[in-house]
Amino acid sequence: MQPLGVDEPTVVGPYRLLGRLGSGGMGRVYLGRSTGGRTVAVKIVHPHFALDEEFRARFRREVEAARRVGGAWTAPVLDADPEAPVPWVATGYAAGPSLAAAVADAGALPAHSVRVLGAGLAEALSAVHALGLVHRDVKPSNVLLTLDGPLLIDFGIARATDGTASLTSTGVSVGSPGYMSPEQILGKTVAGPADIFSLGALLVYAATGEPPFPGDSSASLLYKVVHEEPRLGTLEGELRQLVAECLAKDPGERPAPGDVARRLAPEGAARLVAAGWLPGPMVEQVSRSAVRLLNLEAGLPSGPVEFSNPSVGGEFGPPPVMTPTPTYVPEPRDAPPPPADRPGKLSVSVAATSAAGVNGRGRRLSCTVALAVAGALAAVTVGSAFLFDLMPGGDKSTDSGDTSAADSAYATPSASATGEQSIPASYLGTWEGPGLALSGTLPMGTIRVTVHQAAVGKELGTFRQTDQIGGICDDVLILKQVTSKQLIATSIADESNRDVCTTGEHEVRLTPVGDDLKYETDNAEAGDPVARMSKVG
Repeated sequence: MQPLGVDEPTVVGPYRLLGRLGSGGMGRVYLGRSTGGRTVAVKIVHPHFALDEEFRARFRREVEAARRVGGAWTAPVLDADPEAPVPWVATGYAAGPSLAAAVADAGALPAHSVRVLGAGLAEALSAVHALGLVHRDVKPSNVLLTLDGPLLIDFGIARATDGTASLTSTGVSVGSPGYMSPEQILGKTVAGPADIFSLGALLVYAATGEPPFPGDSSASLLYKVVHEEPRLGTLEGELRQLVAECLAKDPGERPAPGDVARRLAPEGAARLVAAGWLPGPMVEQVSRSAVRLLNLEAGLPSGPVEFSNPSVGGEFGPPPVMTPTPTYVPEPRDAPPPPADRPGKLSVSVAATSAAGVNGRGRRLSCTVALAVAGALAAVTVGSAFLFDLMPGGDKSTDSGDTSAADSAYATPSASATGEQSIPASYLGTWEGPGLALSGTLPMGTIRVTVHQAAVGKELGTFRQTDQIGGICDDVLILKQVTSKQLIATSIADESNRDVCTTGEHEVRLTPVGDDLKYETDNAEAGDPVARMSKVG
């Protein structure tokens, strides 16, 4: 968790915000607390969605549907205000890693853990489908691993954008490349079997550490899902057979979620969870994170919580008392927070997270990666636009203003006689945040910048962009100029980058914004990407 920035709200509806958990293409996620002491995750959508009446209508319907979802393996929607100036939704909170983060950090899960994971998620989907609902975005980043079992999250908010004019005009398909079902990609009717296909792909990733449809571009992934057989890697025996059935191209050949659950856990997932289902190192990691949250005061914690990306889930007793008209109220951040007379009490379902519609332009769109979607998508479907990974996408900074004049007034000499120059401590370290290109309209995955002391003309640090499907492009940063308010560098593409990465040299500007660091670059080929990054190391 990161402290609130000067431009961020401190109150949303009846919830006081304690810090920022993460951000994405849909909006930002905050840790909040009600007047009754319940801790929740509050998702605030980006303001431009609030201007779209079609989005509001869909958001309202999806929130009402999500309220009906309950059960041991789903994170409850506790509260929402679709009519607020900026719509928001509050869900139960659980701290810890997503499946995506857990596998990325520690590798594939043991076979027993995979069986429990699949059984719990299948039971959750069975309950969801019984209500006539379809999740439509089952993927590793939407599953949290808790000591009490897996949690399926993100009902409602992402689907509210399906068909929203402010995103694309027609043919939007909400989902994530590699985990979408063939019928979802082709724009056909999406029903319960689509979630089963996604579950099968997710279980392959959990068991092998690799997705069943590998690829280095969205177009390649989509083509493979529709036309090629999945790679099941080291999966064996009954689990391999079951996963293969889930990944059948024909929706009618996939098993029902209840059947999946019974085959994986005949006596129910809860019995297996109670006996312990996570590997020892992960249990220790989750427990340490829970202790930090339990020590959370009424103000901000003394340091970042171990898991810094969006996380929702958990059970927190009766619903909070609601005011008649919840409001979104930004408050000044200048004054120090009021003193706490006693430690805040936080009820946590010990859990773990992390934080994973291109318009078809035939150009290199990512910060350093080209998503040449238009031509390749034509092989999959005609007349459809795709919106990939809405929540894990990007976040547009609200900061604006020309600081060049002020910067020039404080500019230091370009170099001393020895070439030495001191980089202010506010720039040093590793920074990470969601990137956006094309004036904030295109999510770019994650941008990571590391800065260390350097002389002008020498290597200042490194840049890495990881797109939504895991593709990586690296640059080296060469110090060009330091001012009191901005650091300017030249970004040089690494020679080992993939051929989809942009090449050459580009100017990069790093500007402190509160506790964050704003990244900007003049790289028209990549859509002039920007990012607001938080310090992670």
